[in-house]
Amino acid sequence: MAKRKVLYVCHGHPRIRPGGAEAYALELYEAMRDSRHFEPLLLARTGKPHSNIDRYHEGTLLTGVDGDPNQYFLYTDYSEFDWFLGTTRNKEVIIRHFADFLAAHRPDIVHFQHTLFIGYEAIRAVRNILPESPIIYTLHEFLPICHRQGQMLRVGSEEPCSEESPRRCHECFPDIAPQEFFIRKRFIQEQLSLVDLFLAPSRFLRDRYVDWGIPIEKIVVEDYGRLPVPERAEPEDRPDRNRLAFFGQLSHYKGVNVLLEAMKRLVERGVDAQLSVHGANLELQPQDFVDDFQSLLAATEDNVTLAGAYAAEDLPALLARTDFVVVPSIWWENSPLVIQEAFLHRRPVICSDIGGMAEKVTDGIDGLHFRARDPDSLAATIERAVGTPGLWETLRDGIEGAHAMDEHVERLSGLYEELLERRRDERAQGNVPAPDVAASAPAG
Repeated sequence: MAKRKVLYVCHGHPRIRPGGAEAYALELYEAMRDSRHFEPLLLARTGKPHSNIDRYHEGTLLTGVDGDPNQYFLYTDYSEFDWFLGTTRNKEVIIRHFADFLAAHRPDIVHFQHTLFIGYEAIRAVRNILPESPIIYTLHEFLPICHRQGQMLRVGSEEPCSEESPRRCHECFPDIAPQEFFIRKRFIQEQLSLVDLFLAPSRFLRDRYVDWGIPIEKIVVEDYGRLPVPERAEPEDRPDRNRLAFFGQLSHYKGVNVLLEAMKRLVERGVDAQLSVHGANLELQPQDFVDDFQSLLAATEDNVTLAGAYAAEDLPALLARTDFVVVPSIWWENSPLVIQEAFLHRRPVICSDIGGMAEKVTDGIDGLHFRARDPDSLAATIERAVGTPGLWETLRDGIEGAHAMDEHVERLSGLYEELLERRRDERAQGNVPAPDVAASAPAG
């Protein structure tokens, strides 16, 4: 029997725009190529400013990737993306270029990894052009729920937000009327209602979306699958386990300044803890954050090293010099890939005690929790971690690893089969969803 086609749609490609969801989407595509039942396609968004060109071929926004006949780039204009509604103002992207791609390849299943910079309308395009093809959507974060870049943090207090409403959203964005937030939610939910099944990499994220209005029976909790590491980073043989590392974007939301504040307190107390900061994009951050970051670096120069950007292939060598990985994000997070990477190399994690971080790291078993956004709590936790004999070994022995990619592919394949069988039953009963042209983006 011929393989069924599954199309993965993502908002970026690791070759152009490094990121956790992008890296996972490519790994999943590559792993699915070994499937006996499914042939994967990958369509990844690119374009300025992440690429230095806005199209590769005149007359089309599509091109191939590195000679792979099943990988494609879709060029869209960043400046044309409406962040409030999550749509593209250039409707040709969807109604012509994306639609032509769907009609040409006719995938049996469409699995959205993201619609950022593409538009939620892409979901409706799939339903219109391929009414018999099931649609799956992986929920990587909270952008549909929260206009503040999906961070779910209250403006001003920076408190994590666990409840949205037009009134509460208006409090964070007083220049946007509550009625507009009502329209935003209704529009996004109408597009997402066309999805047959959502995947949530954590129970915490699932519960937030259920609270927001997605039926719980439409969401399956399934963590990211990870490929086995070719070679585990064996720890250096040292008497002290006092080397910490941060991996990620140098941003306010990732809590790197909270970590530097904690290191400053440890320096003042004479605690011997060494931190390496691995990350990039500081130049893209607000100036007040940059100023604080630079000031904290200067105050901790004897104990903190700014190592800068890193490539995925550098990680084993970097972790070989690392005892604890610190994940100090101030927002909920979901299922941070950095935690999985640390566990793949059997490194305990020190993380904030909220959201997907607290779910993925078990306090006292494979890592340690501290109070989110609290540098004093983090400093005390680090002091305990580096100063307690035998604790590093105990936590390291408690690490079970990460969700294996081969198990993940088997699980997804089973879900794909179930959805296809359900669609066959609907077709036999004459209940296949009809093309739906309603609920286009609100005017303006």
